[in-house]
Amino acid sequence: MNPGRRRLAMAVAALVSAGVVRATSAWPAQALRIIVVYPPGGLSDGVARALAERLAWQLGVPVRVENRAGGGGSVGLQALARATPDGHTLAFSAISPLTLRPHLGPMGFDPLRDVAPVAGVMFTPVLLVGTPAFTGHRFADLVSQARERPRALRWATSGVATAGHLVLEQVQAGSGIAVTHVPYKGGGQQLNDALGGQFELLSTNVAPTQLRHVEAGRFRPLAVGSPQRLDVLPSVPTFTELGLPHANIGSLFGLFAPGGTPAAVLERLNAELNTAIDTPGIRERLLAADNLPATADRASFVRRIEQEWQSNRRLKDAGIRME
Repeated sequence: MNPGRRRLAMAVAALVSAGVVRATSAWPAQALRIIVVYPPGGLSDGVARALAERLAWQLGVPVRVENRAGGGGSVGLQALARATPDGHTLAFSAISPLTLRPHLGPMGFDPLRDVAPVAGVMFTPVLLVGTPAFTGHRFADLVSQARERPRALRWATSGVATAGHLVLEQVQAGSGIAVTHVPYKGGGQQLNDALGGQFELLSTNVAPTQLRHVEAGRFRPLAVGSPQRLDVLPSVPTFTELGLPHANIGSLFGLFAPGGTPAAVLERLNAELNTAIDTPGIRERLLAADNLPATADRASFVRRIEQEWQSNRRLKDAGIRME
């Protein structure tokens, strides 16, 4: 490189470095907003609010939480995609609205361009339970009843294109059965209706409330999407043990920013969130509910989302349709 080009390259590098410093030093310049794409009251909402409280302490600015449920998380993420990309608006969501929902129909935004992954927060196993309306006791009873009376069993999930919906579709495809999908906009009303016997089956997340209902005998645990059986439910088989490895699914949740947010701000956010998640109060909250903290650098989180997006392409052939 000749001396002129070398000086030009050094000048450009200095300008980029100065821009990074300015971007991070100017952030945060105001209160932060976290859009929770689920209704209030569930485990996800509680974790997001605990993170907001911790981030407010770390950053020295208010952090408010706003619930925008609907569309299996796509309503809240669409609001995020339209927000100013300055690092002051975030969203708490499972990754399925970005990795599964786009393969099923238009979303109103580009999930890979208009949403920027920031940090993983937690991995939550999907738990399949029978409600008081379900007359069986084991997963085999579900299969036999569904074969005897196709579509008579009603299976509720927290929405179309959620992890629970994917479990349902993979169970149908792998077992050769047909059930009726009952999609909700989140977990609150869904749990109330489940306890009231409004449907027979429920895909839900492993969380303290659900586990209390299992312990009290209100829900019958049938299967869990997890690498191995859960210590809290040692007699409940995984879907892999039941011969349905494609249904052995959990939900990865994380924080996201609008696409176009400066990279330096995204990296700072990742570091702050990882610090918050690793504090004893939040880490213990996750582990107590059999959820695994999912801290990682931002590049790893981005790769995980891209990999799942690619793998979910095959779901077009699994018979999933928008409802």
